[in-house]
Amino acid sequence: MIVRRISTVLLLSCLGAWPAVAQTCKPAIADADLVTPGKLQMSINPTLPPQQFVDEKGELQGLNVELMREIAKRLCVPLDLLRMDFPPMVPALQAGRFDGINTGMFWTEERSKIAYTVPYAQQTISLTVVKGSSLKLPDVAAVAGHKAGVEVNSYQERWLRAADKEAVAKGAKPIEILTFKTATDVLAALRAGQVDTAIMIDQTAREIERRGLVEITATGLGGAPTTMMFRNRAIAEKVAATLTAMKADGTYDKLFDKFGLTKAPDSVFAIRGPGPT
Repeated sequence: MIVRRISTVLLLSCLGAWPAVAQTCKPAIADADLVTPGKLQMSINPTLPPQQFVDEKGELQGLNVELMREIAKRLCVPLDLLRMDFPPMVPALQAGRFDGINTGMFWTEERSKIAYTVPYAQQTISLTVVKGSSLKLPDVAAVAGHKAGVEVNSYQERWLRAADKEAVAKGAKPIEILTFKTATDVLAALRAGQVDTAIMIDQTAREIERRGLVEITATGLGGAPTTMMFRNRAIAEKVAATLTAMKADGTYDKLFDKFGLTKAPDSVFAIRGPGPT
């Protein structure tokens, strides 16, 4: 029932803005670099505990929430976290609806060419089945011939389709891949018997398993960095520099240890890729 309360909002809606910054510091980001002068607006998909989720009081929680709030505090800029589903995030960013994406998305070369990406963590993929299932999937090859649910337009989907294409070329049965708007929807489909396995990022899969709703049959698959994305280079550079400072003073490690997520191997953070061309 807790998972069901982790609902998504299809249209942009603003969570109460981060409290107004006291006039004891000077904003490190110029108004001209922001979509809305005076505040940093970041989209977030709060359906991926413990990265980001909505608690019983309807408030945003999780690593990415606390991490971005700390970054904004150090930059002396009020923060708005805009809840929305993942699929429209990149088009909305490109259209200038907000300043960046803060939802733990996987870094890809393609994404690094459409926005300024700042990798900040590591992440991998898990295969899950309903609790008590007799189906055992030790690796992605074992998913052949089964129905698999995955979040649409995600790194997980691309990874699964690539693995399926390679396996089919070698004579394996194809995977029937069903896509859903959110990880919550993927989980609901798994529990309803619409799919045999749910393909999720590891941290979310572990949290859902901890709640007794699924069993993980394989983990640590398809590893890649996770990234924030920004429409403006200057903002991306300031965020990267702030992450570097947080790593140096221990704040970064403390937050990642608190939520049990995998840290980036870097001590210095920077834009990765060319950005928009």
